[in-house]
Amino acid sequence: MKKLIYTTIILAGLISCKKESLELIPQTSLSSGSFFKDAAQFNQALTGAYANLRTVAFTGIYMDEMRSDNTFFTFYSADRGTGTSVEAFAEFIDDNLTSQQSNNPGNRYGNDYSAIAKLNTILSRLETSTLEQSVKDQISGEALFLRAFYYFDLVQHYGGVPLQLEEITSVEGAFIARSSVEEVYAQIIADLTKATPLLPVATKFPQSGRASKGAAKVLLAYAYLSKPTREYAKAETELLDVTKMNYELLNDYAAVFDVKNKNNKESIFEVQYQMGNDGQQSDFIWRFIPKTTNSEFILGLRGTNARGGLASGGWNVPTQELVDSYEDNDLRLPASIAVAEGTIDNGVMTTTAVKSPVNYVPEPGKGYYYFIKKYLHPPYQVEYNTDDNWPVFRYSGALLLLAECLVAEGKNAEALPHLNKVRKRAGLEPLSSVTKKNVADEMRHELAFENHRWTDLIRNGEAIEVLNAKGVRMKALYEWLLPSSFNVTQNRLIYAIPFRELQINSKLTPNPGY
Repeated sequence: MKKLIYTTIILAGLISCKKESLELIPQTSLSSGSFFKDAAQFNQALTGAYANLRTVAFTGIYMDEMRSDNTFFTFYSADRGTGTSVEAFAEFIDDNLTSQQSNNPGNRYGNDYSAIAKLNTILSRLETSTLEQSVKDQISGEALFLRAFYYFDLVQHYGGVPLQLEEITSVEGAFIARSSVEEVYAQIIADLTKATPLLPVATKFPQSGRASKGAAKVLLAYAYLSKPTREYAKAETELLDVTKMNYELLNDYAAVFDVKNKNNKESIFEVQYQMGNDGQQSDFIWRFIPKTTNSEFILGLRGTNARGGLASGGWNVPTQELVDSYEDNDLRLPASIAVAEGTIDNGVMTTTAVKSPVNYVPEPGKGYYYFIKKYLHPPYQVEYNTDDNWPVFRYSGALLLLAECLVAEGKNAEALPHLNKVRKRAGLEPLSSVTKKNVADEMRHELAFENHRWTDLIRNGEAIEVLNAKGVRMKALYEWLLPSSFNVTQNRLIYAIPFRELQINSKLTPNPGY
């Protein structure tokens, strides 16, 4: 099956700021006025909107996973000038300038709106196009799903945001006030309700990487379970529909993430990457292993990741508390985490062994770091150039979300088979009864390092307690942490609106506490 390859296209007429720009268009460029003539051009534009998913995945490493109790980072005293803004996210000392600094992991807010602008243009031009109805339905379904996805990302991380739903054709239209959280969720649900009947059910594997009916239903369920007024019955209906589709759990947990199994029968939606020279590669594992002088010991390829900033190792490091939280014999632990052992000098490791974290006991005189193994799939030919996709929705996660929903409705007995199906694949004994905590713990271990834990904690009302407890543990370990760090309050459950956005849009208001 032909893979979906994400490319970026620039559409003229999209307004990014108030400043005027020169209207000099190269002869080889296409404006939005001369584009959107046939299905190929609409799909090219749609592919450009899929490309923004990569920034969501990348920023989520630092703004979701490291914000949670799953991971932290290795402090690198040799270079404090680059990477401190990312550290601020993990320490809960970020502000409305943090996400704009040159060393930040990406402008998540701006990236989401960039994608939404592309999608609004596509939907606007689609209305007046002469394409066949079946083609219109395909493009409209995917565009509405993606717009809902980006707004879901925004509302979860920034609260109520401006709802841009039309192609921007004037400066005045570019700058509008914030909508409420409830209004944003209502729009997400409306978009997905329209998109779902237009999207196909996945029937062939590997899939193309495009949105499907299953992906829309999972996102819709998340929206019902995350909005201020929960709608459990509606979420249950959507998730039960997913269980009747063609998804299955793979027999081996580690195989789910193998690059040979991209878009497999367990995958409902994942961000697409491709190793090569055209800028579509991933590079997660280079950032997740320790800063090391001999990367070839872990990766089979010598490269340089022992430096400061994001282009280094030592990010998203599993916490000891997470490692200790796995049940005995949980097959997901050695599949997800490994231990690099060796000598450490000023935070940089010379690796001498890679070991399993199961019952790990440090060798006398050796230092060690945990690292995420889930995305380790050598061989590699070029540093920072890997083939791993990023999982967004998996069937196991849908089963656990359904279990969470059923427990919230008091249908614990109905939730149990879905939970135990996931536990069985992990090599664990089935439970005879299920609680909210059982489901939350299972989701933590099943979806570890997939950027779900932070928002899961918020949805379950546990973020403040759990993250303040993490702060106590981290401060006991690291004397360099500021006293003001890990002061996790209700205001810290969303991020600051970036300062630049507040400057260019006088109708925007900052989030409380920032």
